[in-house]
Amino acid sequence: MKIVVLVKQVPDSTEIRVDKETGTLIRAGVPSIINPDDLAGVEEALKLKESTGATVTIVSMGPPQATEMLKELYARGVDECVLITDRKFAGADTCATSSTLAAALKKLGYDLIIAGRQAIDGDTAQVGPQTAERLGIPQVTYVDEIKAVNDTFITVKKALEDSEEIIEAKLPVVLTTLNGMNTPRYMNCNDIVDTMNKEVTVWTFDDLGIDESKVGLAGSPTKVHHTFTKDVSAETETFTLPANEAAKLIAKTLKEKQLITK
Repeated sequence: MKIVVLVKQVPDSTEIRVDKETGTLIRAGVPSIINPDDLAGVEEALKLKESTGATVTIVSMGPPQATEMLKELYARGVDECVLITDRKFAGADTCATSSTLAAALKKLGYDLIIAGRQAIDGDTAQVGPQTAERLGIPQVTYVDEIKAVNDTFITVKKALEDSEEIIEAKLPVVLTTLNGMNTPRYMNCNDIVDTMNKEVTVWTFDDLGIDESKVGLAGSPTKVHHTFTKDVSAETETFTLPANEAAKLIAKTLKEKQLITK
C-alpha cells in the first residue's frame, strides 16, 4: 500500500503580517513549524506502515526552505519526501493549491491520501476535500481514529459535533485528520543519522504538466479586498447579578453577536 500524506509548513507565530497589495501572508522572518493536523496524519501513516508494511510518502507545497521540515519527517520514519516549489505557485488559495497537489498526486500514484483537517494559518479545511474532488475519489473528513484497513477498504471513526460515525470507504480515499487523535512520535536517533544520506525530491511547475492559469495567484479565485487589525477598546460594562441571571445575560449577548446559536 502506498500512503501519501499532504503536509504544510506554517508560521509559528500569532504576529502574522499581510501584504496589503496581494492579500497574502508575509512569511519572511517568521519561524515555521509542521502544521499540527498534518503531523497527526503523518503519525497515523507511520502506524499503518508498522502494521501493514505500507510505504509513506510526504508531499508538501511551499518555498525551498521547507526542505528542512521534510528532512525532519525522514527522521520520524517516512520513506520519501517530495517538495513542490516554484515562484509560479506563490499566492495560491485553496483552489489553486488543490489543483497543484492533485497534479502531483497523479504523477506519484497512491492508495491512501491523508491530509490534516486544516492549516493553522488559514483554517479553511478546504484543501483536503478539494483535492479529493479533483482526483475523483471518496473523502472522509474529521477523522479521529483509523480502526481497520486492508487492500480494498478502510474503516475510520469520524468526529461530529455531538456524535461519531463509523465509516467504511473503498480505497483509494482521502482522509483529513484531527490534531488530537494521537501523539506524534519523536525523531529517532538512527533515522536522524540516516537523513544525512536522504534527499528531498523537488518538483517545479515544469514537472507537473499543469495549466499555468490554474496555479498561484492567477489560478486563485479568492481575492482579499481589505485587511485590518481589530481595535481593542478599554471600555467595559460591569453588572452585579446573581449567577443564574449573569449566565443568561452572557448567553444572550453571545447570541446577539452570533458567537453562539443556541
